[in-house]
Amino acid sequence: MITHLDHVGIVAHSLEESLAVLVDQLGLERDTERTPYPKGGYFAPERTKIFFVKVNLGETRIEILLPEDNESGIGRFLERRGAGLHHLGYGSTDVVGDTKLFMERGLSYIDFGGPIDEITASFFHPKTADGILTEIVPDRRPQA
Repeated sequence: MITHLDHVGIVAHSLEESLAVLVDQLGLERDTERTPYPKGGYFAPERTKIFFVKVNLGETRIEILLPEDNESGIGRFLERRGAGLHHLGYGSTDVVGDTKLFMERGLSYIDFGGPIDEITASFFHPKTADGILTEIVPDRRPQA
């Protein structure tokens, strides 16, 4: 079940440019628990470095995507459209179950390889999701 908006993904030319706006100008905070600074995370299928910023008191994060080249999907996106909104990521109590359900409901799953029963996150094509690249991730919030 989808539980909340986990993050908003933005694609950027550099971490410095994004942090200048998100941290310096908007006053948000780096999320060093979700991604270590300065190393960050890495999404190998798209050759993209990842960093997260906290939206202060809320649960939602901003995910900064930094493609290493313009050959990956994210890199081509940045080259064509420039920096900005890339996707919405929703928290789920059952990523595999929700992925299968959404496929049954007509959303087009983006397959990065591997068995669907072993995925830890999933993406759905914008053409089938009201023009929005949609990601499903595990609900990481502490359970009461």
